[in-house]
Amino acid sequence: MTLPLFFFYVFSIIAVASAAMVIFSRNPVHSVLFLILTFVNAAGIFMLAGAEFLALILVVVYVGAVAVLFLFVVMMLDVDFAEMRQGILQYAPIAAVVGIIFLLELLLLAGTFFISPDVMGQAVVPIDATIDNTRALGQVIYTRYVFLFQAAGAVLLVAMIGAIVLTLRHRTSAKRQDIAKQVARGKDSIKVVSVKSGQGL
Repeated sequence: MTLPLFFFYVFSIIAVASAAMVIFSRNPVHSVLFLILTFVNAAGIFMLAGAEFLALILVVVYVGAVAVLFLFVVMMLDVDFAEMRQGILQYAPIAAVVGIIFLLELLLLAGTFFISPDVMGQAVVPIDATIDNTRALGQVIYTRYVFLFQAAGAVLLVAMIGAIVLTLRHRTSAKRQDIAKQVARGKDSIKVVSVKSGQGL
């Protein structure tokens, strides 16, 4: 067994185990920490595959921003787990149906690769080996998949606006600055006074 293959197995086993713990952990803070561990090990697998750009993006964006944001949100929320668990069995049939569909899709995907192993080779986009990983990825995204890339950006923008609209709350007691009211001038804003010479107001 070569050293890269050994590290691949180590990263894969830890990633699968930590991904399972994200689901089965009872404490949401622990789930987020296991999610961070999953991202880090997935970044290690990307690094072994020669996709250093994707590995760094995974660490910087998902570990450094998204997962830490999840951790802060979970720690700030005052979640009543006893109340949350009440009536949880009524969602079990829907969860079972979704899980069965997901399992069937995974089996179909694995069966396709087993029956026709050349499917994975056809799905790989040929990339020039003379250029670096980041440049090759940029050329593929901004040429072949530019419309899908723009569509993904639009979906994320709509999701961000929707989240802000749904969570925004205006407090009536909060004092806010009304620039238009401050700048506006009416007839009573200026008073002309006739002052006699040698007298004050």
